[in-house]
Amino acid sequence: MFIYPKEGLLFVMAKFNRAAGQPPGGRLTSPVQSAETTPSLVTGEGAPGFARNPKSETFLLTVGGFLGGEKTFYESGDERDELFRLLIRELSVTDPIWVAGFVKWLRTDANMRTASLIAAAEYVWARRDEQGSGRTGTVHPTPLISTRQVVSSVLRRADEPGEMIGYWNAHYGRQIPKPMKRGIADAVRYLYNEYNVLKYDSPKSNFRMADVLNLVHASPDSAKESALFDYLMVRRYGREGYEVNPELGMIRMREEIMDIPVEDRRTFMLARPYALAEAGMTWESLAGWLQGPMDAAAWQTAIPTMGYMAKLRNLRNFDKAGVSSEVADVVSRQIADLDNVASSRQLPFRFYSAYKSTSTFRWHDALQKALDHSLVNVPSLRGHTLILVDRSISMFSRLSTKSDMTFAEQAAIFGSALAKRAEAATLVQFGDSSRLVEFSNTTPLLRMADKFARMGGTDTPRAVRQWFKSGVHTRVIIVTDEQYGYGFSSYRDRENWVDSIVPKDVPVYTWNLVGYRAGHGLSGQGNRHTFGGLTPEAFSLISMLEAGINADWPWTKK
Repeated sequence: MFIYPKEGLLFVMAKFNRAAGQPPGGRLTSPVQSAETTPSLVTGEGAPGFARNPKSETFLLTVGGFLGGEKTFYESGDERDELFRLLIRELSVTDPIWVAGFVKWLRTDANMRTASLIAAAEYVWARRDEQGSGRTGTVHPTPLISTRQVVSSVLRRADEPGEMIGYWNAHYGRQIPKPMKRGIADAVRYLYNEYNVLKYDSPKSNFRMADVLNLVHASPDSAKESALFDYLMVRRYGREGYEVNPELGMIRMREEIMDIPVEDRRTFMLARPYALAEAGMTWESLAGWLQGPMDAAAWQTAIPTMGYMAKLRNLRNFDKAGVSSEVADVVSRQIADLDNVASSRQLPFRFYSAYKSTSTFRWHDALQKALDHSLVNVPSLRGHTLILVDRSISMFSRLSTKSDMTFAEQAAIFGSALAKRAEAATLVQFGDSSRLVEFSNTTPLLRMADKFARMGGTDTPRAVRQWFKSGVHTRVIIVTDEQYGYGFSSYRDRENWVDSIVPKDVPVYTWNLVGYRAGHGLSGQGNRHTFGGLTPEAFSLISMLEAGINADWPWTKK
């Protein structure tokens, strides 16, 4: 049995979950499961809360995105990180197959770097004494994927091998287990190339690329790779008389460009912009190379080689610099392109954040189209849906220290999208009181967030009781962090207020955007289900479950 580190400790995080609608007489299940049928925890506001089983808690804690020291409204970053490590270690012993699938999905489909790196390292630690056929004393079947493969599966960016070694060194010392070394060495061979060396091998890193090579003993597979590895050693440790190998054309071009006098660089940029691309110059390195402002000409030179997310984050800078209308039109088309949105894997809130930051209207149409594309899998629900959006104080926590977006804004966008796509919907914002949100099918989603306000504390039972109409509403969807408190003592069934208000044949779906440990109700079956994560896989769950199909973990293939 898993023992939690502190009695009653609440943990905020969750973003994805698999729910299940339930046709009459059915018993559909979803993977996020309550651990017991009666409350054993309390929410952040002191109301009865339901614990979830270790896999469900791990999943929700992770997909909320607050690992790596990020603080939430009710919890510190250290508490969250420690709980995550304990959960991963325990599950790595009891069900390594589940953890291996989860870790790979986290880094690839969910695109979560920090959580996947931590999880893979903790998996290595938990299984450090395995002897070929699985860890001694483990009753679960041997993993179908080796520890070496688990490590390499999460390394998708060239700075990540160094980050994983840095994490291990900080928590477990300098001795690196062989499976981790081999997994990192496998990843190094496809991650270390000229462009990535120039972009990611930073003197500010504790473990440079050359240090990684020395620690994991990665061997080059070609003459060019051998030249690159040799260059990394020289770059890190120096060597008198060294000249860059002709095999490394991009690096040689970069060195030539760096030798241009500062006063001549802007002229060179205008005359030979293609040379900067051949030298692997990113917009960040271009800004440093110019040693002057990124004006319209500089941005227009950088834009053709910028990635989707870089463009999205720099719209305000483009405006400030005064890029031309022609360039802005090209960027707008790229942002609004359906295939670009899909391949970028940006979450919906990224487009709203860009909308908030822009100072002109010329990007708004493109951002609205991109947001619509990102929400294409939001279900078009039949019948009449009651949608309750939590606007309590705790929902106004920022998504991270690097973001100006709040969970409240994220909830407003998603709740509005659900309402607009439903056959009929009652859209309500709530806190310690509640209010109807008026909308029409022509109201742009980016503007709908302006209709929402701060609503004080969290009285979810009162909002559901006030707005749910038996015989009218087909289902109830609550977008929240689940940390209700006010007014719960006024309901006759304190242990399960949901069933005391909503008949059991009406599905109630909770969309948990934060992932605290205590849930406000039961989850996993019986028309009561919790979701988390604003991903395409998450969006499809309600429709799937109401079609009579059991939901499973997103990395599990049907």
